[in-house]
Amino acid sequence: MRATQQLKYALYGVFDLAYHGGDRPVRIQEIGARQNIPARYLEQIFQKLRRAGLVASKRGPGGGYVLARPAEAIRLSDVIVAVQGSVLREPSPSEGSTEPATAFVWEELRGALHGVLARRSVAELCSEAARRGVKRLGTEPASYDI
Repeated sequence: MRATQQLKYALYGVFDLAYHGGDRPVRIQEIGARQNIPARYLEQIFQKLRRAGLVASKRGPGGGYVLARPAEAIRLSDVIVAVQGSVLREPSPSEGSTEPATAFVWEELRGALHGVLARRSVAELCSEAARRGVKRLGTEPASYDI
């Protein structure tokens, strides 16, 4: 099994928003710079996350994205399903073939993987990052001098 780039970026983006953003709106450009993700691609991913109710956007000066729910209420499985529709995509049967008798294996794998990912919240990732000494960046609101 292999995580897609889009899925990795979605997980990095939500983690960054929760860990570095606090309660303030965070611009996509900030997240992209910290996580080394192209801002245009991250914007597309965040639109999926917004439609799934995981993040909300704030417009105007000082705008950006915030978590739409507390980090404790966002499960890793929520992020994955928002981006790719399922925690595990089974291979497509080749043209003209029928489903093998063992197709149930994919259902079992999908259920097990979903269970593991549903037990981990974004808040738990943030706690683990803090425990491992990951420095929090960008939690100070931007100041503008005129």
